Amino acid sequence: MDQLRAIKVFVRVIDEGSFAAAARALDLAPAVVTRLVAELEDHLGTRLLNRTTRRLSLTEIGEAYLERARRILADVDEAAALAASATQEVRGLLRVLCPPAIAVHQLAKHLPKFHRAYPLVTLEIASPGPVETVGDGYDLTIFLSRELLDGDFIARRLARSEFILCAAPDYLDHRGRPQHPSELKKHDALLPPTPSLMRGLTLQRGDGAEEITLPIVPSRATLSTTHMDTNYAAALHGLGVAGLPSFMVEDALLEQALERVMPQWRLFSTTLWAGMPTRKYVPARTRAFLDFLLEIFGGEDKDPWLVAAGCATCPSAG
Repeated sequence: MDQLRAIKVFVRVIDEGSFAAAARALDLAPAVVTRLVAELEDHLGTRLLNRTTRRLSLTEIGEAYLERARRILADVDEAAALAASATQEVRGLLRVLCPPAIAVHQLAKHLPKFHRAYPLVTLEIASPGPVETVGDGYDLTIFLSRELLDGDFIARRLARSEFILCAAPDYLDHRGRPQHPSELKKHDALLPPTPSLMRGLTLQRGDGAEEITLPIVPSRATLSTTHMDTNYAAALHGLGVAGLPSFMVEDALLEQALERVMPQWRLFSTTLWAGMPTRKYVPARTRAFLDFLLEIFGGEDKDPWLVAAGCATCPSAG
């Protein structure tokens, strides 16, 4: 038995004065109304209504039950209104999962603008490590993927980010500025310790339809770490040539603290996504934050950070 439905029907019978009138008001068959009230009485183990051919009347327990039933229905309506307001009003706690590099180098500098627009939203950002898919228990996940997405979630593209080679100007002044990937053998490399890199780097030339790959084995890795911010800091201090994502180095490039090495070449591209577990009943704060991310990152399959820094990947002349 649907007890809540039966309670609603019972109250409506009292309000309308008869089973037939309640059936018309609820657009139900009279037999359905009669059955639901009878099932409610069976469930409670007591009679709520005295039935005669001329009129209905409440029993003593029916009168007490009616008062409580109205209170229950009012609470249900209030809860529904509260839930509805959560999907319409931009306020409350917003739980976001994202990679640490995104949180530090992108979100932090844009959040004041979001806060000015939506001061009643509290952001709770979790950045435990690399994020490659939508996380359970979060309103929105920002993640990076080089593969086609596959999963039971909704995702929107925020931007494409290229992994590029860069180094501090002082380092390049001292060691020289390579013009071709073969010259990287003479340089100190800052690389993550992945098996594929042990076989050498694969650089892609140009940003158009035609690309050339060339495996390059650096002479040695001066630093090998999975922590991108460590590679970033080491590159800033002149330790060597690092491969870093554009969203991380945008400010350093603009400030000329880092310089892009061989702008005709990139390591690879990855896509930045914003994902949600479901499209149903999305709170207004989540929709507002997603729209904000699309606004600041562009939502297109291109790299906004290299364009902003004035060093987008250039087609190579040869």
